[in-house]
Amino acid sequence: MSDLDVREGVRSALDWSPKVDATQIAVSVKGGAVSLTGNVPSYLQKWDAERIAKQVYGVTGVANDLTVNYIGGDTRDPDLLQRVLQSLNWNLEVPIGSVKPTVTNGWVTLSGTVKWNFQREAAESSVRYLSGVKGVTDQITLQSQPTPKDVDKRITDALSRNAQLDARRISVSTDGSTAVLDGTVSSWAERDEAETAAWSAPGVNNVENNLHVTY
Repeated sequence: MSDLDVREGVRSALDWSPKVDATQIAVSVKGGAVSLTGNVPSYLQKWDAERIAKQVYGVTGVANDLTVNYIGGDTRDPDLLQRVLQSLNWNLEVPIGSVKPTVTNGWVTLSGTVKWNFQREAAESSVRYLSGVKGVTDQITLQSQPTPKDVDKRITDALSRNAQLDARRISVSTDGSTAVLDGTVSSWAERDEAETAAWSAPGVNNVENNLHVTY
């Protein structure tokens, strides 16, 4: 696909989605890599715009430079912090007291330690939906766990069980607690799916995703 085709695909996908106000979003493409610039009214829409762009056929990467401009004005940091704390406490996937948030000018920074990557993702998801959030920095770390000797085989088996993946094109290796993915996938969504599978392996504290998107 040409960059023009990819750009039109992303533009159409953004315009089609009722979750995103795309009227102030500009899309540019170079070598399949998409750049999003402009303004959106919430951090959630910024995140949704990136997610939508990644799902378009022909996209090899996304640079999200959208600026969050809340129509209702800025929210006081102490008020936002209280809502962030409540949201984290209400999320059953986030261990109570494990994540420590700070807020500066609407930007939320999450720190602390959890056991699994899905818990780290759940913490960020809890904050993403709150009004007043302009951005999120995730500094949450994972607890050290024993890494099974056959962890690379376990990840490969998990990839093979996933109907959304062609595991034959993906190779898995490990370096200590780091899982390394190499090979090719047919879409950005497939690339993310493979990474999610790798994060689910016991003892994995980091995933190095070297998968290339080819069409």
